Amino acid sequence: MVAAGYARGMAATRHIALLRGVNVGGKNRLAMADLGEAFERAGCSGVRTYIQSGNVVFEAAKAAARKAAGAVGAILREEYGIDSPVIVRTAEEFGGVISSVPFRGAQADAGSLHVAFLAEKPSAAGGAALDPDRSPGDVYRLVGREVYLHLPNGVAKTKITNAYLDRTLGTVSTMRNWRTVLRLGEMCGLG
Repeated sequence: MVAAGYARGMAATRHIALLRGVNVGGKNRLAMADLGEAFERAGCSGVRTYIQSGNVVFEAAKAAARKAAGAVGAILREEYGIDSPVIVRTAEEFGGVISSVPFRGAQADAGSLHVAFLAEKPSAAGGAALDPDRSPGDVYRLVGREVYLHLPNGVAKTKITNAYLDRTLGTVSTMRNWRTVLRLGEMCGLG
């Protein structure tokens, strides 16, 4: 089904893939070795996973990375019964995410800072539809294809969920805490 070798013959670029809903709450259980193998079968090289929640660093030709992500999504659906969005950023884009954090001081605390990665940049109307009062105490900023969130009461208590972001912005999102974002950056040689 999946043709390997997307990256063959082209310069490889380092990427980060973020899957949503893998190994969360006992659902969509997937061994990271199996996830890594799916990326290799899709033609990626240098595949490394981080923790059990669907974070993958890999190399592929820039133009082929999205195709490879689509192939991985198909493998997960067909072989594991997991329908999980696969959101991809180049290492360079990921570095921009890290350097563009809009929060400072207490809001930049790694324990309360999260990033929602969006599959597509939302329309201006979608961005304008975000309700700043949806979750009192929480603050968030839409910057390009990311939503930076300061959640002082914790991610479990926020009303700014993936479902809310998906519905309001008209795209798919997956959220990571700041420590994970920084660790993935380190795995890509950033910082």
